[in-house]
Amino acid sequence: MTDKITVAALQAMKPAGKKIVMVTCYDYTCARIADKAGVDAVLVGDSLGMTMLGYENTLAVTMEDMITYTRSVVRGARRPFIIADMPFMSYQTSVEEAVRNAGRLIKETGAHCVKLEGGASVADRIRAITECGIPVCAHIGMTPQSVNAFGGFKVQGKGEANAERIVRDALSVQEAGAFMVVLECIPPKLAALITARLAILTVGIGAGPSCDGQVLVMQDLLGMNDGFAPKIIRRFADAGSVMEKGFADYAAAVRSGAFPTVENSFPKSDCSDDFLRTLAEKIAD
Repeated sequence: MTDKITVAALQAMKPAGKKIVMVTCYDYTCARIADKAGVDAVLVGDSLGMTMLGYENTLAVTMEDMITYTRSVVRGARRPFIIADMPFMSYQTSVEEAVRNAGRLIKETGAHCVKLEGGASVADRIRAITECGIPVCAHIGMTPQSVNAFGGFKVQGKGEANAERIVRDALSVQEAGAFMVVLECIPPKLAALITARLAILTVGIGAGPSCDGQVLVMQDLLGMNDGFAPKIIRRFADAGSVMEKGFADYAAAVRSGAFPTVENSFPKSDCSDDFLRTLAEKIAD
């Protein structure tokens, strides 16, 4: 059996030039499949607000949501490194609250790391969490919890001032103790510059090919989000169509009486036909 992926194992991949494969998923069954496929890391993202709960964005996701979904992933993914998102307002209010909630995520789920959004503005939170012995993955660029401040899900780092701000954010989270940073929706050249400059790991989503690794949401890479196909995503399977056909075929078989058959049933009852007839008469009475 392949060894468990750890912080040290991930860190060793950067100097070796090995790309980190990360996938975002949210449940036991899919975590098991991702594990069998050989992914290096699983992110339990607060994007579950949209993919699993049907919210418009990630802002309504709670600590309880994150704990429930992360627990199920931990039970399913035995080899990958598991990262749990800290949801909106679980770390913004104070350093103390950030540490407390990071501790909850680790203690109550079995995850190996927490992720929080923001750069220089959350450096004190990152420092305090890492000082407690909890690994931190930072997240800069397009940070979904700031969707209202950004005015939507928009590319970040355009223009010299914004590019410089993101570089400063990257340096800040590294200095604060994060061992990895997600770069979301920033220009590829900027992501390449940051990846070359940082000693810590970079994982991109919509940030070009130069990052130390890549992450995609399971539903996106498997083609399960009908009609949702932003530029940053590539569909590696058409699981959505396969699932839809399976549901439709099942419905047709039930309605026609083709399912279930004798083969789908348990062995013949050990009750005699006379007993069953008597039982039917009692019920009728």
